[in-house]
Amino acid sequence: MKTIDCTNRYCIVGAGSSGLVAAKTLLEHGIEADVIEREDCLGGNWAYGKIWSAIYESTHTISSKKLTEYTDFKMPSEYPQFPHHSQVLEYLKRYAVHFDLEQHIEYSTSVESITPDGATVQIILSNGERRLYRGVLIGNGHNWDPRWPEFPGEFSGEQIHSRYYKTPDIFKGKRVLIIGAGNSGCDIAVEAANHADVAFHSVRRGYHYIPKFILGKPSDVIGETLLRSRMPLWMRRTIAGLMIRLQHGNPRRFGLSKPDHKLFEAHPIINSQLFYCLGHGRLNPKPNVKFFDGREVQFDDGSTEEIDLIVNATGFKISFPFLDQRHLNWKDGKPNLFLNVFHPEYDNLFVIGLIQPDSGQFGLVDYQCQLIARFLRAQLDHTPHADRFRKVKANPNSGWKTGIRYLATPRNLLEVEHFSYRRNLQKLINRFPKPSHNSDLPHILQIPTVPEDPEVRAKAA
Repeated sequence: MKTIDCTNRYCIVGAGSSGLVAAKTLLEHGIEADVIEREDCLGGNWAYGKIWSAIYESTHTISSKKLTEYTDFKMPSEYPQFPHHSQVLEYLKRYAVHFDLEQHIEYSTSVESITPDGATVQIILSNGERRLYRGVLIGNGHNWDPRWPEFPGEFSGEQIHSRYYKTPDIFKGKRVLIIGAGNSGCDIAVEAANHADVAFHSVRRGYHYIPKFILGKPSDVIGETLLRSRMPLWMRRTIAGLMIRLQHGNPRRFGLSKPDHKLFEAHPIINSQLFYCLGHGRLNPKPNVKFFDGREVQFDDGSTEEIDLIVNATGFKISFPFLDQRHLNWKDGKPNLFLNVFHPEYDNLFVIGLIQPDSGQFGLVDYQCQLIARFLRAQLDHTPHADRFRKVKANPNSGWKTGIRYLATPRNLLEVEHFSYRRNLQKLINRFPKPSHNSDLPHILQIPTVPEDPEVRAKAA
């Protein structure tokens, strides 16, 4: 197999929300890049209906548009506070057009293997090509490889993972059980409540359910205000807990269990319709599944229900099928990377978007890519800033302090508190010099010093 020399540029895996901002940011720093996308269009998980997309027809963002959008490309003013997936995809398309990214994307091509080799990275593609790149930025997402639950016995009815759920017509005329209390699990449970003959929702523990709106504003905007005020954690918990209780009431009155953890210690469940369905008797809460016996499902409280269809909203595995785990410093079920991005040894291998924040993601990945680009630019320019950052990223466990200890569950492996995570990225970006403009760099290069607070950034704009 002939090797194609691409060592003058970097490879970006995926043209989803992470891959697009990676391409835009590298290019504006004068760093050439190819984007390899397995689908025939951009958008990644937001390209509804594509094989690798896990979203369903009714999907909206669970974070507000203000805290979801990229740092320098606002979502349209006519968008609602929580855009529909079709609007998010349109936003990503506009982003690609605005920054002229399409010419750098190779569609309908997948990455089969990635092998780091010192100063270069060997990549084999599905079209049979073997390419040698300067480095690689991996943005293949972490919401595509289903994690299936394991329960004793056998279920003889129909069973799917939420990864494959698309429309609620599959619930019609059936007794349906939704297993899992993540955001998808709660959304699908609401749809089952409105379309199935009978709907049950099984969860392992008690959770904190946060409404999408508090006092008429998106709940994450309220949370951002509390964080920006530098309130101590206990005070934010008290205020937020009171607001949630006023909005939803006591969850136990709806048949839900008392949370077994403090507010903010797990990925937030953002849902305003679940309690409506519970209160109207359209959704029946159940504890964890104990075992299956044909179509009968027994729960931990001893109750038994006959079920026709189970939807397992039980999350996803962190998967990189094209890369050996040893190359990602794997530890405790996930890659052990500085800020979930930077390898402690490799200076040319990065993972982007490998976070699950308590708010929007696009802007955070934007900052990830800005830091990567500054580091790469420093390497190319042979400045001492590169060596300084190497020492910082050499210890992946020296990340950020939030004062929050997340539950040790698979669901929280990638959890980050967005505000402190963003501040740490901004601080590290500002340790690098601002790239100087020259005629060899793209026309979009207008890179300001990054303010360390969104309010400061807004005033500077």
